[in-house]
Amino acid sequence: METKELKEKLFYEPENVGKASNEEQLKAAAAFCEDYKQFLDEAKTEREAVSAMIRRLEAAGYVPFDPSKKYQPGDRVYKNNRGKALLTAVIGTEPIANGIHIAASHIDSPRVDLKQRPLYETENLAFFKTHYYGGIRKYQWGTIPLAMHGVMQRANGEPITICIGEKAGDPVFCITDLLPHLSRTQDQRKLPEGLKGEELNILLGSIAYTGEDLSESVKMNILNILFETYGITEKDFVSAEIEMVPAHRAADVGLDRSFVGAYGQDDRVCAYTSLMATIHCTNPKTTLVTAFADKEEIGSVGNTGLSSSYLPYFIEDLADMQGVPVRRVLEKSKCLSADVGAAYDPTFADVYEKQNSCFVNCGVSVNKFTGSRGKGGTSDASAEFVGWVTRMLDENNVPWQMCELGKVDQGGGGTVALYVAHHDVDTIDVGVPVLSMHVPFEVTAKLDVYAAYCAFSAFAKA
Repeated sequence: METKELKEKLFYEPENVGKASNEEQLKAAAAFCEDYKQFLDEAKTEREAVSAMIRRLEAAGYVPFDPSKKYQPGDRVYKNNRGKALLTAVIGTEPIANGIHIAASHIDSPRVDLKQRPLYETENLAFFKTHYYGGIRKYQWGTIPLAMHGVMQRANGEPITICIGEKAGDPVFCITDLLPHLSRTQDQRKLPEGLKGEELNILLGSIAYTGEDLSESVKMNILNILFETYGITEKDFVSAEIEMVPAHRAADVGLDRSFVGAYGQDDRVCAYTSLMATIHCTNPKTTLVTAFADKEEIGSVGNTGLSSSYLPYFIEDLADMQGVPVRRVLEKSKCLSADVGAAYDPTFADVYEKQNSCFVNCGVSVNKFTGSRGKGGTSDASAEFVGWVTRMLDENNVPWQMCELGKVDQGGGGTVALYVAHHDVDTIDVGVPVLSMHVPFEVTAKLDVYAAYCAFSAFAKA
């Protein structure tokens, strides 16, 4: 055997598929990402993501799940969990006792939330007080256009949906920051405190309410605008879930248009790609359950996060239909924890371990374990399951690469993988490499987005 041939046989190097010669694949990826960009603009909050996904599911023939019914192979159902999380199932031809396939992503993203009593006035300016959600770098959220999304409950229980800053002609909002001429003291702060949590105040207005002289007249005017537009009062904010998110739209990035830039791609890129794989899945051999979870960015907590029991309860309902104990189903099941990887950024190369990083245009990232430092907070997939997943990807010509989240002692992070593995399910992270993760404008390569769709599609039919 020639030395070159032997080297090719013995060495392993992920292939970069971002070549102009791959014209057919480039066109397929670009076409796939058009609706993906539309989805990102529709789904800037977890509630909006659920609504956008249900519209696509129902258009494809999915119906609400009814636990009193017995479903047949090929039936397609979904379950809406409180408008903030979603489950789907496509019933397979094989008995559920043989196990199921689970694709689990999350649809919440780091952002800035309003406090329960947010509105105040100072020095003739009106502001909202906020409490940030998830792992943001606070200084990145100052002086960018923000939109206001969310829901409220009136005193009589009537729901109100709010979206301001997305339509042409809408006002937008912002968090102010110091001018460089006066920032000498602020410049001495450490970067994480460039803007502090209590400085993330949303600028609302400056015009006083006309009429008799009164204190807090600017706040009065803002409340009057909200009352005239939505019929809400200050007390209604107590029951509100209002999120301030970047107002910009998803866009192509680069002269070659090879990237998608948008807010919330962690983890809506995996949510969308697994959703489309689910929609295009017909008559699978193995029952496919796809989960879209809330609260991952703050620990998968609450009754819409995957540390709760709504996923195993849903699977238990499916198992009961075929008279099988749910634990027997779970122990034979497989899960792709559909979450993003940290794409290698040569500008900040010192925090990555290059040999074990994921790169743009090299396909999906396969992460055996996440966690931080000594694998803390991870599920660490078995050798057998890693082998099964990589063989599946190879057999379906899906480009993939193994990765970790940076250098061992640099930091780390987690996914929903451990919460699914907790139920005795073989689980591993598979997702899309992301540049500038957790910032207001994240970047993914279209080829990698399309590869994720192909990976979840291969899993659906495996």
